Amino acid sequence: MSVQSDAPQGAEPTHFAFDEDSERQIATVLAKYPPERKASGVLPLLYIVQKQMGRATGSAWIPRVAMDVVAERLEMAPIRVYEVATFYLMFNTAPIGRYHLQVCTTTSCWLRGSDDVTAACKAATGITSFGETSKDGLFTLTEVECLGACSNAPILQVDDDYYEDLDGPRTLELIEALRRGERPTPGPTIARMACAPAGGRKVLREDAVQKPQGQE
Repeated sequence: MSVQSDAPQGAEPTHFAFDEDSERQIATVLAKYPPERKASGVLPLLYIVQKQMGRATGSAWIPRVAMDVVAERLEMAPIRVYEVATFYLMFNTAPIGRYHLQVCTTTSCWLRGSDDVTAACKAATGITSFGETSKDGLFTLTEVECLGACSNAPILQVDDDYYEDLDGPRTLELIEALRRGERPTPGPTIARMACAPAGGRKVLREDAVQKPQGQE
């Protein structure tokens, strides 16, 4: 095992080492930077740590001992790694549930019903507030800023996947599928292709194109 701990479940592990899969990813990342600039790889290496923790423990987060390993690998002060890990919302510095439910509540999603998505997440998981993990350890609910998919609002990001055009009932269905161990196809949950208009094209329809006068 590459993650070891003598502490109770959920506490900081006492040891961290990159596994073979992570080492292959790190080699690819560091090849992009001159040796004297390898500290620039701190973001992708932290993400690699988080993904490895998810594989190894079922909880995708970054323990402090792993931050120290990243600092040593990149030859940078540990505090610089701590600063990065605690600044970006995409990094979890405490254990989370098996599925990370990230609800966007900013303007577009709020206007399109993010309150209903939030309520459904709480009802389906038993969570009462953002930042909590369900008692069964399966779900952690987080409030996030704009996810950049406003045309398909409201958005619920599950781990790295976007589920779009949600409402209360479709959110409940999604969470129940996750509880069963299923992973529904990411993307729109209504009849639309990517971010195209719901129900099909609204402009430039072939039957609405008029030929210039004098042409057959």
